[in-house]
Amino acid sequence: MSTDTYGTVFKGGSATCLARVVGHDAAAVTRTDISSIEYSIYLLDADDPDSRTVLSGHDAVAVDKITTVFDSLQTDARWTRDTTGYNFRHTIDVTSSAAFTLAGRDYLVEYRLTPYTGQVILVRFRLHCI
Repeated sequence: MSTDTYGTVFKGGSATCLARVVGHDAAAVTRTDISSIEYSIYLLDADDPDSRTVLSGHDAVAVDKITTVFDSLQTDARWTRDTTGYNFRHTIDVTSSAAFTLAGRDYLVEYRLTPYTGQVILVRFRLHCI
C-alpha cells in the first residue's frame, strides 16, 4: 500500500523526513538494497491536484544513502508513530536554496529510492507550511 506522510513545516525552515521503507517483498530496506536516492520538492496547487511546480535547488538532488538509510529500525525520540521504528531519515538542506517560503501552502517532498533490483520506491511527504 502506498501512502503519503503528512506534516507541518515552518516558513523559511527545514524538515527532517522519517519513514519506515519496505521493498516490494515487504521487508525493510537496507543500505545494500539501495543503489541511489534523490529527492525533489514541489509547490502544490490547491486548485489543480495534477499541478506541481518543482523548487529551484531542490530538483532531483542526490542523497547519501549511507547517512539516510539504516540497516536496522531506529527507535528514538524523533519517531512517535509507533514502537517499531524507522529506517529512513533525511534532513532537507536549505542553507543555499530556500524550500518552504510560502505560509499557508502545501509542498510535496518526493524521494526516489532506486534499488539494485526491482522497481523504484517512492517515499512522499506532504507538508503544510505555517
